[in-house]
Amino acid sequence: MRKSGILMHISSLPGPFGIGTMGKTAYEFVDFLSDAGQSYWQILPLSPTGYGDSPYQSFSAFAGNPYLIDPLLLKPLLTEEDLAAFAWPAGRVDYGRLHRDRETLLRRAFARFQPDAGYGEFVKNNPWLAEYALFMALKAHFGGQSWLSWPEDLMRHREEGLAQYRQMLAGDVDYHCFVQYQFFLQWNGLKQYANQKGISVVGDVPIYVPLDSADVWASPHLFRLDENRKPQLVAGCPPDSFSADGQLWGNPLYDWDIMKADGYRWWIRRLQAAAKMYDVVRLDHFRGFESYWAVPAGDASAIGGQWLPGPGADFIAAMHKALPGTTFIAEDLGFVTEAVRQLQTQSGYPGMKVLEFAFDSREAGNYLPHLYPVNSVCYTGTHDNATLKQWFDDACAEDVETAKAYLGLHEGEGYVWGMIRGAMASVSKLCIVQMQDYLELGAEARMNVPGTLTAANWSWRAEPGFASPALAQRIRQITERYGRA
Repeated sequence: MRKSGILMHISSLPGPFGIGTMGKTAYEFVDFLSDAGQSYWQILPLSPTGYGDSPYQSFSAFAGNPYLIDPLLLKPLLTEEDLAAFAWPAGRVDYGRLHRDRETLLRRAFARFQPDAGYGEFVKNNPWLAEYALFMALKAHFGGQSWLSWPEDLMRHREEGLAQYRQMLAGDVDYHCFVQYQFFLQWNGLKQYANQKGISVVGDVPIYVPLDSADVWASPHLFRLDENRKPQLVAGCPPDSFSADGQLWGNPLYDWDIMKADGYRWWIRRLQAAAKMYDVVRLDHFRGFESYWAVPAGDASAIGGQWLPGPGADFIAAMHKALPGTTFIAEDLGFVTEAVRQLQTQSGYPGMKVLEFAFDSREAGNYLPHLYPVNSVCYTGTHDNATLKQWFDDACAEDVETAKAYLGLHEGEGYVWGMIRGAMASVSKLCIVQMQDYLELGAEARMNVPGTLTAANWSWRAEPGFASPALAQRIRQITERYGRA
C-alpha cells in the first residue's frame, strides 16, 4: 500500500523549554499528521546527545534523551516555582544552556520521587540500565572525562573497583535510573497516542556507537581496541564528489568475528529494544554491514582508509531469526556496490531514494523516480541534506534546469512543492518529506551538515503555529492525489 509521512525530530518542535519535548506540542503534531492524511512520523535517534550535540553520537545505544522529557508532565514532582526558575530560549536549541540547567530541574523532580511498582518493573526489565546509570554517574564524578581517563580498575570495568563506586555514587545512579524511567513513560505515552491516531513511528538506529559510551566501556571485547582500550581503526567514509577528504567519524569499529561467535547478541538486544520503541526501524549506514571504511586511528582525514568485509548475509539471517515481523528500512546511501545491492535485496528491507540526488550531477547513482523499485522509500531529502529551498538556491544552474524539465516545475506551483509532488508521485511504496520542505524553509532550517561541528547542527526548531490547518489540508490534498492516504 502506498503511504507517506513526515520527517520531524522531536527536538525541532516549538515549546517553552528550550527544545522540543514529548509534551503538548508533540501530541499536537500527531494530530497535525493525522489531519494531513499521513501514516508515518519519522524521527532521529532518541538517544542522549553526545559529542557535537549529535543524536548519532550518544552515551548509550539504549537510553533516552533527558532533554526531551517534558517538565510539565512531571507535575507534581515539579512545582510552578520550579518551572519558573529557568528561562529557556524560544529559538534554536542552545545545548550549552540545556546541559547547564536541565539536570538541575530534573534533580528537583527526583528529590520528590517515591519509587513505585512501575519503577521497579522498569529497572528489572531493562538490564542495560544499571551499566548506563553507573557510567553516567562515574562520568559526572570525574568531571565529564572519557572513561579512558578513569582510574585503572574503573577504566577496565573491574568489579572490585566498580563495587566501591557503585555504593559511593548510589544516589547519582538512582537519579539516572529515574530519568530513564520518566523518559520512557513519556515516550510510550506519546507513541501509544500516535498509534491510536493511525500514525506509525519510524525510528533511527545509528550503525556505530562512540568510543565514550557505556556500550564500549562495558563490552570492549566487541570492538577493535588495543590492549589500552584505544581504537586500532575508526569509522568513516571514503572521499567522493561531495568531500575530497571523505568523512572521518571516529567511532570504534566492531569486531565482527567476536560478534558472530556469540550469535550477535549485542545487536539482537539493541534491535529488540529499538523494535519496542518504534514501529519501523531505520538501519543507518546499511552498506556498512556488507563492507565498511576503516581508517587508521590518529589519521587526520579518511583518505587513508580501506574497505573491510562486514558480517553480510550471516548478520541479516540472524536478525531475521531473532526479530521476526520487525519492519526495517535500509539506509543504503553512499558508495553502493553491486554486493551492497544484493545484500539489501536479500534482506527484503526497502532501500532509500533521495530525490535531490536525482538531479545532482555529482551523484553517480541513478535516483530518477521512474527507475525506483516499489520496495523503496522516497525522501525529498534527509537530515544530512540541504532543504529543498536551499538546494534550489545553491545547486548549479544545470542541475536545477534538469529538475525543472524532468518534473515540469513552474513558479505557479512553486519549485519546492513541485519537488514534493515528484516524490509523492514516485512508485516508492513510502514517501517521506522533511517538515522543513513543507514549510519551504532554506539553509537556516537545515538539520545537519555532515563532517562539521557548528551550533547550527541539530538546533533547528519550527516556529509556533507551524502546523496550521491550512498546511495540513494542502498536504492531505497532495497525499490523496497520489494515492498515499
